[in-house]
Amino acid sequence: MKVFKFGGASVKDAKGVKNVIEVLKKVGNSDILIIVSAMGKTTNALEIVVSHYLNNNRELKNSTDFIKKYHIEILKDLFENKQHPVFEKVNSLISDMETTLKRNKSVQYDYVYDQIVCYGELIATTVVSEYLSLAGYTNNWLDAREVIKTDDIYRDAAVNWEMTQQNITEKVDKKGLTITQGFIASDANNFTTTLGREGSDYSAGIFAYCTNANSVSIWKDVPGVLNGDPRVFENTKLLSQISYEEAIELAFYGASVIHPKTLQPLQRKEIPLYVKSFINPLDDGTSVKKGLRLVPHIPCFIVKKDQILLSLSSLDFSFIVEDNISEIFSLFHAYQLKVDLIQNSAISFSVCLDDKFNNFEKLLSHLKAKFSVVYEENVSLYTIRHFDEEAIHSLEENKDILLKQSTKETYQMIAKQ
Repeated sequence: MKVFKFGGASVKDAKGVKNVIEVLKKVGNSDILIIVSAMGKTTNALEIVVSHYLNNNRELKNSTDFIKKYHIEILKDLFENKQHPVFEKVNSLISDMETTLKRNKSVQYDYVYDQIVCYGELIATTVVSEYLSLAGYTNNWLDAREVIKTDDIYRDAAVNWEMTQQNITEKVDKKGLTITQGFIASDANNFTTTLGREGSDYSAGIFAYCTNANSVSIWKDVPGVLNGDPRVFENTKLLSQISYEEAIELAFYGASVIHPKTLQPLQRKEIPLYVKSFINPLDDGTSVKKGLRLVPHIPCFIVKKDQILLSLSSLDFSFIVEDNISEIFSLFHAYQLKVDLIQNSAISFSVCLDDKFNNFEKLLSHLKAKFSVVYEENVSLYTIRHFDEEAIHSLEENKDILLKQSTKETYQMIAKQ
């Protein structure tokens, strides 16, 4: 069995959905589990729905109507028969989403987010499944929430591997063609949870691990893993092969092609990962396997924007030591802030933080009670793996640098955006 994952960019319109079939024609269509993300920018649009709902914004209906119109236009391009059951199925899912909003009693953002944003994946997989059936590809549509079980940490749920393994073993047919969702799961009470932004890749890793899949292929709008984001860096090059360890390093520092959690379950069972182009599916792309050296061995550039540089020092100029640092990290954990860089001296401690849950203001009130606090928001963290002097020079040029540090293989720099 193989696991394929198609991201939102690959199914953003009718042409993209049709191209899924072209990929299957060229690479095979039996004994495959296909994971599909929300179409195009649907997740962003659903986040707007959540915001409008929680803020009692009058634009709520317009934001839900946008979701409906976007998907119905895709359906009209895919299905000549406007009486096809898929229209009713998509309308039913959108009605269900609206009912969920009406019945909801919670004001907790993360909980509401997961209950609503999941409809992007549910609609996308319904459309792809129905179109594959229309084209003669018999398939089984599976609700990922029935098999992937997690805790109740909404928006960043941790997988219950024992229950998930049991469910997937019982409910996933390794033969034929199965269509399911990325990103979404459910807790012990069957409320929807999500695996973190861009978590569809992680879903592929979970299904591959639990089915002992032969391989995972992630189909992208790029030829594979590049040594930098082509939207940010010039003259990027394709990396033809990477080890699990190197891919995990790149993902940890913020490389967006592979989700950080995806590689861990694959590595445990040594399941190969391929990152390939859905435009040219027969091209080799990038292979990620055990023990592969980086080819070509060149500097790899990564940038994480919208970070926070936080510097703390003791109010009485005493040393920042283990008990202080332990307390600080406990607060980071409590407020769900991810630490991407650390630099400390005798009396100061600096970190680069990713505040994806918007809890930084709450953290500040705690920190200011015990420390002198200086911070700068909206900074960018740049990382170069396998750096050389030329790479550092090109990156530093014309930037207002706030902090930098390097180890044997990794150079990092924080600069104003």
